[in-house]
Amino acid sequence: MRLQLSFTGEKQIQKSIKVTGSKSETNRSLLLQALFPNIKIENLSNSDDGEVMQKGLATTSGEVDIHHAGTAMRFLTAYFASQEGKNVVLTGSSRMKERPIKVLVDALRVLGADIEYVGNEGCPPLKINGKILAGGKVSLPADISSQYISALLLIAPSLEKGLELNLIGKITSVPYIKMTLALLEQIGISTFFEGNTIKVAPKKAVDATTLVVESDWSSASYFYSIVALSEVGSSVQLSAYKENSLQGDSVLAELYKDFGVETTFQENQITIEKKNQVELSLVNYDLSNAPDIAQTISVTCLGLGMGCHLTGLHTLPIKETDRLAALRTELTKLGAKVEIDDKSLTMEAAGNIRSGMAIDTYNDHRMAMAFAPLGLRTELIINDAGVVSKSYPDFWKDLKTLGFKIEEL
Repeated sequence: MRLQLSFTGEKQIQKSIKVTGSKSETNRSLLLQALFPNIKIENLSNSDDGEVMQKGLATTSGEVDIHHAGTAMRFLTAYFASQEGKNVVLTGSSRMKERPIKVLVDALRVLGADIEYVGNEGCPPLKINGKILAGGKVSLPADISSQYISALLLIAPSLEKGLELNLIGKITSVPYIKMTLALLEQIGISTFFEGNTIKVAPKKAVDATTLVVESDWSSASYFYSIVALSEVGSSVQLSAYKENSLQGDSVLAELYKDFGVETTFQENQITIEKKNQVELSLVNYDLSNAPDIAQTISVTCLGLGMGCHLTGLHTLPIKETDRLAALRTELTKLGAKVEIDDKSLTMEAAGNIRSGMAIDTYNDHRMAMAFAPLGLRTELIINDAGVVSKSYPDFWKDLKTLGFKIEEL
């Protein structure tokens, strides 16, 4: 599906949107529910990733295809490894078969897991013969995807000895680790996190609990970008969000002040409003704890004629695509000057944005959604626009609500 975007709505946007539940919280909650069935979950994400996770957890044998869902790949690897009698082959898309998983597999093997590589060493597909794992102590690098760490923490209560993780080096994406630990605490699991050591106590059963999934802050980022690119006085109300969020991307509320956008919290919703014009010509952010908003921020900067220097992006090359390379290619198409290395992106302020350009999305939902707000400033085309279903199936419908003109080509 190719979509042509432009903006025909009111110059000053005034709308309300309900955003689907966070897929990060959804997938963590679903795994905990599989371990402790008396847990109930509200406001589940309606994303492809959430559906893939549910289907995977319901499988006991045979092939489990998680397509592009990286979170599901990491979490289900740990889950199936710890479930006696569940023998599966865990596979995914061609890109998933290139994404590394050796760090997690090595850690699970230390704990006694029976996992074999079906194809290339260090990458999916994986043949997993589930068994009871004793748990105990294990070490792994701290500067890789936090999903490896969260995968181990989520199964930790079901291990006979619980789990003690020693993280080697500087820890990346700390908010996602804290999200996992907070959910464990909510269901009555004892946890400890100090320095580079994390401990999770074993627990055979938990009390009946309802976990309410907060809406997705990564999805909110696109509306922050839209408001930043809108007229002063524009505002969008989003629900359902918490002021003390578990999600690392909630840092948006602070960062987007640099783009003239203020956030007001009211009960279960936020109002984001364009208060003033931008005065900065360059922003400099370390996004180690929120790398998923790098695409949104760089596109916002392009739309506002600003430059940016974004660091802490070392996990982006192993996402759905190499997001750093993809960003450089697509931002350059639109007239920007961009330099990248393995963990940062630097963009010079562009004078004019080229009109009518077709943005490639690389099987990456965030590429499609991050570039869409530019429809406020120029006409553009989004290739393979259906990829947004991975995390936010209603995205294009919600943009029409705001006044975007969206035509299928």
